[in-house]
Amino acid sequence: MWYNKNMSVNIYKKTYDYLSDLFPNATCELEHNSAFELLIALILSAQCTDARVNKVTKVLFKEYNTPQKLAVAKQEDIQKIIYSCGFYHNKAKNLIACSKDILAKYNGEVPSSLQELQTLAGVGRKTANVVYSLWFKGDAIAVDTHVFRVSNRIGIAHGDTPLEVENELMQNYDKSQWSMLHYLLVLFGRYHCTAKNPDCVNCKLKDICEYYLQRKK
Repeated sequence: MWYNKNMSVNIYKKTYDYLSDLFPNATCELEHNSAFELLIALILSAQCTDARVNKVTKVLFKEYNTPQKLAVAKQEDIQKIIYSCGFYHNKAKNLIACSKDILAKYNGEVPSSLQELQTLAGVGRKTANVVYSLWFKGDAIAVDTHVFRVSNRIGIAHGDTPLEVENELMQNYDKSQWSMLHYLLVLFGRYHCTAKNPDCVNCKLKDICEYYLQRKK
């Protein structure tokens, strides 16, 4: 880590402030009307765009918008609906298994704790963090590919795994900022600091961004 963290500029505050100005209404772009719908949309969103998931869930939720309905669905029927999301076989299997878990373990209600959410089929730490923070208003940072990439590029966190980045972001930011930080970094990574050809020229963080400064050398 070559960048001097003792410089006068607070890179954590500058990053948060800039992204807040850039995305004043930052939030999840997955369309949902319940904790269950959010959970299902998140499972579908793995390696798929939110725009595609939203098109699919418009169809899926017309008939399968509760764990009671989805738990008894035929896997083949779900696969046909979610085919365009990719990995449709495993995703359909997980959607049904997750619904059955909610019925069997939590009396048909999506659990509200991080620990309980991660007991559901197909639900990892990232998905649990999003549901916990967005629907249940908890404080958490979900690290997806955008958050992981942007955090390491700028230098607000350094980690080889999502968990390492998550822990460092939690150390570097106030707890009250965790949930919003997730959405700010997601949107920034999705529309500006993209995996290929990031828009460094127009970025107001380039004077502190490790990625940009290293490329300038």
